[in-house]
Amino acid sequence: MKQIINGRILTPQGWIEGGSVLVEGGKIVEVVNVNLPIEGAEIIDAKGCDVVPGGIELHVHGGGGRDFMEGTEDAFREAVAAHMQHGTTAIYPTMSCSTREMYEASMAVARKLMDEPGSPVMGLHLEGPYFSLKMAGAQRPEWITSPVPEDYNRMLATGTIKRWDVAPELPGAKEFIEACVKAGCVPAIGHTNGAPEDVYMAYEAGARHATHFTNAMSSLHKNREFKVAGVVEAVYSIPDFNVEIIADGIHVPPVVMKQVFNSKGVEHMCFVTDSLAVAGSNATKTFNENEIIEDGVCKLADRSALAGSIATMDRLVRTAVQQAGFPMDAACRMISETPAKIMGIYDRKGSLERGKDADIIMFDADQQLTFVMQNGEVVRNENK
Repeated sequence: MKQIINGRILTPQGWIEGGSVLVEGGKIVEVVNVNLPIEGAEIIDAKGCDVVPGGIELHVHGGGGRDFMEGTEDAFREAVAAHMQHGTTAIYPTMSCSTREMYEASMAVARKLMDEPGSPVMGLHLEGPYFSLKMAGAQRPEWITSPVPEDYNRMLATGTIKRWDVAPELPGAKEFIEACVKAGCVPAIGHTNGAPEDVYMAYEAGARHATHFTNAMSSLHKNREFKVAGVVEAVYSIPDFNVEIIADGIHVPPVVMKQVFNSKGVEHMCFVTDSLAVAGSNATKTFNENEIIEDGVCKLADRSALAGSIATMDRLVRTAVQQAGFPMDAACRMISETPAKIMGIYDRKGSLERGKDADIIMFDADQQLTFVMQNGEVVRNENK
C-alpha cells in the first residue's frame, strides 16, 4: 500500500487539508481527512503540493517527437510516455484526416494498447475526415470528404474509436452522428462552417461536444448589413453542449477562455492540448512538412492558420490559473473530471475517490508539476 500525505487533496466535495490518499493494486483504496502514517505503507510526501486527479487528454496528435499518424507501436508508446511525464494519465490518441491504410494501422495499434491491463490508452479519437473544406485549417484537403456510411460503420464496429468529429452541415452528418451514438462513440462537431440550425440538428441527433471550441468554426459575422450567427453562438446557446479549449494561451486568448468559463462552467468545459509530435520533446519538425514551429505554437508554413500546439497537460493548468485567472480547483477538474464525464469513464477515472484508478498528479504553489502516478505506479516524483 502507498500513502500520500502532507498535501492539499482535491475531492469531488472540495479540498481536504491534512488528509491522505491510500493506494493499493492500481486503485484508490480510500481518501481520508487524517494523515497519520499507516504501518507498512510506503509513504509519499506531497510536501505541501496540490494532490489532484490525473489529466485525461481528449485531443492530442503526438508527443516526444512521435506522431500517432505514424501508426506504429513505438510511435504510440513514445508519444504516450512523453505526455505522461507532464501529467496525462489517460489518453485518446488523435488521428487527423488520413488514408484508409493509416486509419487501419493506428486502429490496430490502439486496440493492442487498449487491451493491456492498466493502459492509459482509452481509445482513438478521429479528427476527420468529415469536415468543411472552408474550415480545413491544417487538415489535408485531399483527404476531406462527406460521411461515407460503409466506411464509418465498419470502423465503428471495431469498438476502437471512442470519439469522432464531423462538420454538421455536411450531407449525411445526421446519420453519422446517430451511428456514433449507437456505437458508444462520442460524436463531436468541428472544422465547421455551419449555421446555428446545423448545430441544433447535431444536438438533436446526439452530439454534445465541440472540438477545440472557437477554433476552426464559424462565428458571428456580417452579411452585408446583417449580423449572422455561427456555430460558436449556437454552442453557447445550448446549456449542456460541452466544449474543449486548447488552453495554451495562444489558440484561445486568456480573456476568451474566461468568457467560455463564465458561460459553460466546469461542468461543460474541458482543456485539451491538441499538441503535435514536438510536445514534450526537443523536436523542431512536425509530421506534416507544411507546418512550422513559431511563437510557441505550430502553424501552417504560409502562416494562414494555426496547426496545433506544443503544449502539455501541466501547461494547460498553469495557463488557466496564471493567465486566465481560473481557480486552481476548476482548472484541475477541467483536465480530469469533466473529460471523464464527457467520455463516459467517470466511474473509473477523473476524481480521487475510493475504488477509482490511482491516477494522481501534484502541482506546487506555482502550478509546476512535481509528481505523476498512473494506475498506482509512480512515473515522476520530484518531491523526494
